[in-house]
Amino acid sequence: MPSIVRVTIADNPPPRLDKALARDVPAEAELSRSRLARLIAAGAVSRGGAVVTDAKAKVAPGEVIEIAVPVAEESHIAAEVIALDIVFEDDDLIVVNKPAGMVVHPAPGSPGGTLVNALLAHCGDTLSGVGGEKRPGVVHRIDKDTSGLLVVAKSDQAHHGLAAQFEHHSVDRHYRAVVFGVPDMGDPRLKGVRGVSFEPGGVIKITTQLARHKTDRQRQAVIWSGGRHAVTRTRVVEAFGTPPAVALVDCWLETGRTHQIRVHMAHAGHALIGDPVYGGRRKLGEKAVGEAAAASVRAFPRQALHAATLGFTHPVTGESLRFEAALPDDMAALIAALRGAGAAP
Repeated sequence: MPSIVRVTIADNPPPRLDKALARDVPAEAELSRSRLARLIAAGAVSRGGAVVTDAKAKVAPGEVIEIAVPVAEESHIAAEVIALDIVFEDDDLIVVNKPAGMVVHPAPGSPGGTLVNALLAHCGDTLSGVGGEKRPGVVHRIDKDTSGLLVVAKSDQAHHGLAAQFEHHSVDRHYRAVVFGVPDMGDPRLKGVRGVSFEPGGVIKITTQLARHKTDRQRQAVIWSGGRHAVTRTRVVEAFGTPPAVALVDCWLETGRTHQIRVHMAHAGHALIGDPVYGGRRKLGEKAVGEAAAASVRAFPRQALHAATLGFTHPVTGESLRFEAALPDDMAALIAALRGAGAAP
């Protein structure tokens, strides 16, 4: 049997039913606006005994709206026992250091072996009904071939709280990447790239709109009107070669769009080593870093990108949390090979 949530519309309600419910629904009900919209469309919302399926319906102060919230169903996604590198876990959320090669959520072409499959097995019955289904609440993702830190909600309250932080861009996310060339504020070419600006402390800011590529739906593309606003900042951590030809950079996100760092660094002329989608055919000359290091760069099998730092406010306790994950073995070995060729001062 569904549970009934009764909402009394307060004074000066928004003009739409979905917005009014999102404002006035009790916090303990843990119903997001998107979930409320789905419930309205499913015929689970009524007033005066009559079902209301129009999310744009008008409401009046003092009206009592009833929401029939169905019992959370078991997930249709199969639980799979897969080893996880768990950095932190409590009753509400879990932070995982994802290996490169693991997809976050099942999708066509990747029906199993994903992080969600593994979390369903690990969490067992401790998951709540996020979105009406007992499964982990994925609030952000990193690409299959990107390694590093990811936070996943286990409770509805954590899911809504984390989603709000990502929406408001208050989550601190730093990535380490190895790129072709060395981003330099003094580079005349870089100064002429549209969307690139400079900030104190050697910080390079990249601001564009991003949207799906017109002809290749698997790619993202930089555009200047429409799309989604995207901001990345980066600075050089270490440069390699004589003259410098490769750099380890720190990238941090103001927004979090699909492939954002990969697209933005390529747009700036500093594509990630190993990136099969945005790296083009760029090669590294042996004269700059030596034969062994150049061979390591050529052989690197994925985009050299690692989600190294993740900081946020615990959505239930209010505690400030910050986690760090060391570079995975493959990136550490790549950097060691480049250092062996000599690091630039």
